[in-house]
Amino acid sequence: MAKINNNYSPNFSVPKRIKKNIKYIILHYTGMINELSAIRKLCDYKSEVSAHYFIKENGEIINLIPDLYIAWHAGKSKWKKTSFLNKLSIGIEIQNPGHDYGYKRFSSKQMKSIKKLLKKLIKKYRIDISNILGHSDIAPDRKKDPGEKFPWKNLAKYNLAKWHNLDEKIIKTLRKKKLSKKDDKIFLQNLYLIGYNKSIQIKSHLSKKLLITAFQRRFRQNLINGKSDKECLLISKNLLKY
Repeated sequence: MAKINNNYSPNFSVPKRIKKNIKYIILHYTGMINELSAIRKLCDYKSEVSAHYFIKENGEIINLIPDLYIAWHAGKSKWKKTSFLNKLSIGIEIQNPGHDYGYKRFSSKQMKSIKKLLKKLIKKYRIDISNILGHSDIAPDRKKDPGEKFPWKNLAKYNLAKWHNLDEKIIKTLRKKKLSKKDDKIFLQNLYLIGYNKSIQIKSHLSKKLLITAFQRRFRQNLINGKSDKECLLISKNLLKY
């Protein structure tokens, strides 16, 4: 694995947590124009944000916060019955300008380092791969990262993330095919069972769209429209099978 360099941030909570309380890994993109600005922000006490690891475009890994301290990366968040995931998670920031500054593919060097880092952390903390999540998964009403260009499917091939095992050419034939009201309810219920925040959908039609958009960014990356269809329903059913 690429050497991990230290550049500690003051933005963490004490006391130390115990090893067994680390149950999640949350992946982010920085959403900033360049690496220097991102690192400065993550290490500036005034920003009140941080992460445990930072992945540079060249694949270099920087350790900003030791694992056993709580970094401030997830914010207001929820997955299944757990709220405010900072206390139970390790945060990894990946340099990418994001949707506001020219979102682009993640570099091969970044992905190589991410795979090796995830493998190490999963083994060390015995993390279930269903708990390897994106920021948009746990905060779909606020966040888009790491976004639809993040290769979750590729990570799943190495058993480093969850993905469906359906034939994508076959399920594509179901894309944009409308759901009945009954099936639409089943789809939303499946999202809640997967882990998405049920309370978000209740607020408004817009919130429902944000919830579906987050699911698509993660599991149906070729079309992000915030609309449920038969392809999305089938993917959601498959994800709940294993």
